[in-house]
Formats: sequence, C-alpha cells, structure tokens
Amino acid sequence: MEDTMKFENAIKNRYEFVVLFDVENGNPNGDPDAGNMPRVDAETGHGLVTDVCIKRKIRNYIELVKNDTPGYKIFIKEILNDKLENAYVEKGLTKEKKGDKDKIAIAQGFMCENYFDVRTFGAVMSTGDYPCGVVRGPVQINFAKSIDPIATQEITITRMAITNQKDASKGTTEMGKKSFVPYGLYKAEGFVSAALAQNVTGFTNIDIELLWEAIINMFENDHSAARGKMVVRKLIVFKHESFLGNAPSHTLLERVQVKRINQDIPTRKYTDYEVKIDKSNMPNGVTVDEKI
Repeated sequence: MEDTMKFENAIKNRYEFVVLFDVENGNPNGDPDAGNMPRVDAETGHGLVTDVCIKRKIRNYIELVKNDTPGYKIFIKEILNDKLENAYVEKGLTKEKKGDKDKIAIAQGFMCENYFDVRTFGAVMSTGDYPCGVVRGPVQINFAKSIDPIATQEITITRMAITNQKDASKGTTEMGKKSFVPYGLYKAEGFVSAALAQNVTGFTNIDIELLWEAIINMFENDHSAARGKMVVRKLIVFKHESFLGNAPSHTLLERVQVKRINQDIPTRKYTDYEVKIDKSNMPNGVTVDEKI
C-alpha cells in the first residue's frame, strides 16, 4: 500500500474500556420496530443502546470540534460514493477494474488517512464505481446495556397551536405519543486493537486521545427533548504494555462492578448506584486509568 510509513505512528498498545452513561426522562435509543420505544432486551427487560448509536455520537463530536480538518473528516454521512470517487481523483486513479487490488489499496489508504471514522471504526467502501474495499477498524464497541431492567413509559402529547381556522372549534387535539425512560444507567464495553491500527488503518496515539475526549463529551452538544438528560459518568481504560495484550479482555472488563445501593426503591439518579473498580492484583503489564 502507498504511504505505509504513516503506520509507524500507529498505537502500539492494546486497550479495553468501559463507559457508564445515564439517561433521565428521555429515550436514549428508539426502536423503529417498536414504535420508537426505548430499545429493550425482550427476555430480561434491560435497556439497550446500539453500537451504531454510540458511534454516531462520537462522529458528531469529532465533526463539531475538527470541522473537516485534514485527517479528521467524517465518512459516514450524506452521500458516501462521492467521497470514494474523490479518493480516486486525489490519487490520480482511474476507475477500478475487476481484481485491481493495487488501486483499491491506494484509495483505501487515502480514506484511512483522511477520515477519522474510517481510521477508527473501519467501513464498508466497496459500493459504486470507485470501490475502496472493506476496512476493519481497530476500535469496536458493544451494545450498551442498562444495569437494571428499565421501566419504559409512554405519555400522550397534545398541541395548543391550531393550524387553521377550521380546526379552531375543535380546541386542543391529540398530537401523538412520547416514549421515555424515567432513569437508566447503561454500561458499554469497547476494545482497541493495536494490530489493526498498525496493519490496516494507522490509528495513532493522537487519535486515541481524541477518541477518549469524544466519548466523555459525546452527549454534551447533542441534547434534545427526546433524549432527555444524558450524561457520561465514567470512562475506565485498561492499557496493555504489549501489542497483543497482557490479559484476556473479559478478566479486565469484569473488574468494573456496578451495584444498586437500595433494592427497595426505584433508581432515579446516578448516586443510587455504587461503582467499584477492582485494581488489586492487576495482571503484569496492565494499567487502569479512570478518565472521568
């Protein structure tokens, strides 16, 4: 691949991380298959927020603070194929012929270099006349799940402003429904692969610090009436000394324990929970950092 020297700056450590965030009187992630009600595990009643939703918030923050700065553009928005064509134009490539892997590799390198979300999360870029292949990103995030089952509620909203004189005699009319969660504390887990960063996308130490910043602030400029009050409460990062890791990921992620303090009353705030991080007897070569 062209310009592979840039990958020398890629991260050299594996990471795992845990994010705790909560919602108060809002819908953190509506399910279009259920009338936009908050997503719920049908068997346990625990609330869910998809990885796609979380990554959208991260992308929005990066786009806001970087404002299309070179190297920090966002790919997953608007018309995708136009961006793929631009990669070919910028690299002076003609349309890809079947099996022309060299051109695809050059275009793919351009996309990784110029688009933060491609370099971070990867992307499917094999559509249209200017394919750039499929990139598997070093950063992967699981679904977030609420610590306790959530109590989804639905209220009727009405309108006070009438659209025309004909309807004025009807007075206040029903407008629709609004779904929300009175309170829920959610836990998401993520993984950062140094191998994919070095061999595929070139994800750097500067990128990972920006990622932590984006996770911490992903709700701060994304408030809406529908989502209520959403706040990132904790970001706990486990860093490995080695390229491939010094301990299995699950043994580290399980060190973050969140428990409800009083089982007899409904939870309505973050302080209704106790968060403990077991830092004793950490595996050799692993450090833990509470970013917030």
